[in-house]
Amino acid sequence: MAARVLLVSASPSLESRSSSVLGVVEGWLRERGHETDLLALRTLPSEDLLFGRADAPAIRDTITRVEAADGLAISTPIYKAAYTGLLKVWLDLLPQFALTGKAVLPVATGGSLAHVLAIDYALRPVLSSMGPRHIAPGWFILDRLVDRAPDGKTTIETDTESKLRAVVDAFSDAL
Repeated sequence: MAARVLLVSASPSLESRSSSVLGVVEGWLRERGHETDLLALRTLPSEDLLFGRADAPAIRDTITRVEAADGLAISTPIYKAAYTGLLKVWLDLLPQFALTGKAVLPVATGGSLAHVLAIDYALRPVLSSMGPRHIAPGWFILDRLVDRAPDGKTTIETDTESKLRAVVDAFSDAL
């Protein structure tokens, strides 16, 4: 059965490996028949985010998109051992139990294996507090294993790609 998946890109950068990886995840989810909707948090009005304006039209729109989704795939770079502040600010503006009944897939990219635990020790507790039905095992990918060609095509090192694919398949099954 096809599900609706909100793909959340939490990178503040336009040229982002985490966003590129999310594009790969989106392709795999579509192959499995799921409907996808991309939300790039960097496009939201910064004043609405920073001043906590949950009632601002752009923020309300994201809340509506979360409500309409069966699951969320969230991709973030890891900076200084944590997910982005942009993601934190947005999550703070969502209703307390905005993820109730939903499946969530956290994916992260970073420059060092020292950041691999950021998904489980920083992001997962915040997501868990929002009431999801299921949080898939997250996946961390070293930046050096992701290549973005000038034509926009993203390639991920073969072994890492196959492991990420398995995680995405398990997420898809949980939807």
